[in-house]
Amino acid sequence: MNRRELILVIAGAAALLLITLLCVVLFTCNNGKETIEETLPVVVEDQTELEEEFIEDEAEEAGLLISYQVQRPLSSLSDLSRLRGMGVLVSEIDPVNYENPDPDILRQMGASPFLISYFAGEQYYRQGNIDRAIQEYNTSIYRNSEFLESYISRANAWMKKRDFTRAIDDYTRAIRLNNSKAELYNYRGFARSERGETTLAIEDYSHAISINKNYVDALVNRSHAYYQTKDYIKTIEDCNSVITLEPSNAVIWNRRGSAWYALEDDDKAIRDFSEAIRLKSDYALAWHNRGNAWYSKLEFDRALADLNRSLSINPSYSAAYASRGNIFQLMGNKESAAADFETAAALRNQNR
Repeated sequence: MNRRELILVIAGAAALLLITLLCVVLFTCNNGKETIEETLPVVVEDQTELEEEFIEDEAEEAGLLISYQVQRPLSSLSDLSRLRGMGVLVSEIDPVNYENPDPDILRQMGASPFLISYFAGEQYYRQGNIDRAIQEYNTSIYRNSEFLESYISRANAWMKKRDFTRAIDDYTRAIRLNNSKAELYNYRGFARSERGETTLAIEDYSHAISINKNYVDALVNRSHAYYQTKDYIKTIEDCNSVITLEPSNAVIWNRRGSAWYALEDDDKAIRDFSEAIRLKSDYALAWHNRGNAWYSKLEFDRALADLNRSLSINPSYSAAYASRGNIFQLMGNKESAAADFETAAALRNQNR
């Protein structure tokens, strides 16, 4: 065997080993990873109101603070700058970007067709072409129905399209293939919550937490689901856990304050709302909520000051106008009350 033939044999063996390593890492590297992301967590903030007739839909007033899943970064093979025992530089035989493998290069290397389709889908996903991404994931699954990552990525794509039923189906298929991934239960729980299946969502979040007790995203999501079901004690328990793990989370301080408010413990509610405001000074919802808690304590001046601050941050916040209108009305300022009620109604109609 001459030198040229020897080099070709070594390069071919190195390329084959590289493909094998890529597949192995893809299946094993994410076992300790608990978020896809930007993070799934992920949920609508809670709010408190004064009068039932002015209660607003949380999604409408606070906006959906959803962290839709983006694709998880693939494990880097950059530390494999030299294939062990072969003395061959990886960059010399395969100039692939390990974090974003190029399907064309993988094709040239003879990678499996299902992997090529999967990585093509990842590229389309990153480019924002969700429909094309789904087509590639479909092809990958058709070629290998046991490939976990394609189901997860396709579910994430359905989430982007807000097709929660299909997302749930794909997360369920992924769970059947690997039921030890806490994040899959969290993602499916979130999709179920968006579909209005709060009890099932809580079951999924709880399963995720049973796998990883320090899974902040799942704890945040479950605290919201408990709040939706008016189980304020459990809401507080989950918020306590999140605050221990992530004390700078302003949303959770606000949520715990909302739960205390619902339990009519205004002093604890005010302390939590105040901490949320300290952490995030432009948090209009927390200013609004603390204003309502001051109102409950009959401290109208403080209540008005907080509601005014809320509206200076978000002039389109209809619930804050309604809350302030209630206070003006109780104080006998009928003209200001009528103006605030009128503005609140106009904003609600505008947002419908």
